[in-house]
Amino acid sequence: MDNILTIIIAGIIGIVAGFAIAKLIEKSNISNLIKNSKKEAASILRDANLEAENIKKDKILQAKEKFIELKSEHEQVILSRDKKVAEIEKRVRDKESQISNELSKAKKVNDDFESKTAEFTAKIENLDKKQAEVDRLHKSQLQQLEVISGLSAEEAKNQLVDGLKAEAKSSAMSHIQDTIEEAKLTAQQEAKKIIINTIQRVGTEEAVENCVSVFNIESDDVKGRIIGREGRNIRALEAATGVEIIVDDTPEAIILSCFDPVRREIARLALHKLVTDGRIHPARIEEVVAKTAKQIDDEIIEVGKRTVIDLGIHGLHPELIKVVGRMKYRSSYGQNLLQHSREVSKLCGIMAAELGLNVKLAKRAGLLHDIGKVPDAESDLPHALLGMQWAEKYGEKEEVCNAIGAHHDEIEMKSLLSPIVQVCDAISGARPGARRQVLDSYIQRLKDLEEVAYGFSGVKNAYAIQAGRELRVIVESEKVSDDNAATLSFDISQKIQTEMTYPGQVKVTVIRETRAVNIAK
Repeated sequence: MDNILTIIIAGIIGIVAGFAIAKLIEKSNISNLIKNSKKEAASILRDANLEAENIKKDKILQAKEKFIELKSEHEQVILSRDKKVAEIEKRVRDKESQISNELSKAKKVNDDFESKTAEFTAKIENLDKKQAEVDRLHKSQLQQLEVISGLSAEEAKNQLVDGLKAEAKSSAMSHIQDTIEEAKLTAQQEAKKIIINTIQRVGTEEAVENCVSVFNIESDDVKGRIIGREGRNIRALEAATGVEIIVDDTPEAIILSCFDPVRREIARLALHKLVTDGRIHPARIEEVVAKTAKQIDDEIIEVGKRTVIDLGIHGLHPELIKVVGRMKYRSSYGQNLLQHSREVSKLCGIMAAELGLNVKLAKRAGLLHDIGKVPDAESDLPHALLGMQWAEKYGEKEEVCNAIGAHHDEIEMKSLLSPIVQVCDAISGARPGARRQVLDSYIQRLKDLEEVAYGFSGVKNAYAIQAGRELRVIVESEKVSDDNAATLSFDISQKIQTEMTYPGQVKVTVIRETRAVNIAK
């Protein structure tokens, strides 16, 4: 037991002694570490001070170099400014010298002007004195002339003025006539060339539309089926189509009468379907007519599309395309409106190309110029103005709208397309065989032309020739002089232009003949 206690005490003492020794060793190590750290810190501090000194020297050196560089630049700027100031001073001195020279010249000119003014003033005073003397002498001479001639100065002056007026009027008419003839020689040749080339390059056809259509049938037995029991089929057909159906003794034919070609065509196609199918009764008639009307509407749109494609016109509003298609079933003086519009469109394109204008716009205006003739409802406006309103409504260009509205002179022409459309419309409508005219109205127009000429003094005879395209007027040589003949021709043409309506142009020719007859016996 004592041994164990002794061992434990010895162990505790050893531990304490070891701890003390460890502490001593650690303290010694820490002291050495602190010394080493202080040495290292002193070394780092010395190095840092040394490096700071070096950096300081470098920065001072750089600052000196920068200062020298800025100083050099500043000196250059100052030298440049001094140079510019010197140049400006030189220019100012030159300008002052120039101004001084100009002032001396101006002073010299002013002195010359004053001397010449004084000279001219003296001359004017001298002229005034001479003019007064001349006036006095002139007055004295006039008084002497009045005494000699027996006329006052005012009367003599009036006689002289009247004579000069007559002579001036005669000379003026002669000059006007020469100018007109010269203009015709130069302008008409080129215009005729363009118009003739245009007409020759367009194929035309003669087409006359009537107010009746003939529906051919295979046998007269079909007529009874079309009429129906107590005429109910034919009444139903007339009510559905709005067309008068005439069934008479004409063999193998039924006549469809209506002023509207669209309704006539619907009736003709509906009859053809009914006769082919064989079932003819009121209910079937209404069904077939409705389908046929829808078919015609589709055909109208297709005709419009095909027309604008054939003419190379793009971007046309769908409603205008439909209007173009409806032209197929309209006529003007017997001329099919669609064929007429296509012809005018081609003529306008050719003429615009010859004149160097926009061909596409010219074709567009030519095709649309008569769209006012196919209205959905009755209108009080002329067809040209109605067509112009439609074109404006559906976004056509101003040149096209003006050409449509002005092709019958309802409004003022504002572009070169307008006279082209007017001329091409006249070419298409006035060519032989293009339109059908009633004989009575044709004869009356010729008589009206002659009556216009008879309304002027000195006219002996008047003859309308060449289908009303020329009016030849024979005058009495005693009453109408050669100079007055030109004036009379102009006056007659102006009266025809303002008072009459006619297609194309009317040429007025005044003929004056003087005969001297003697008999030898």
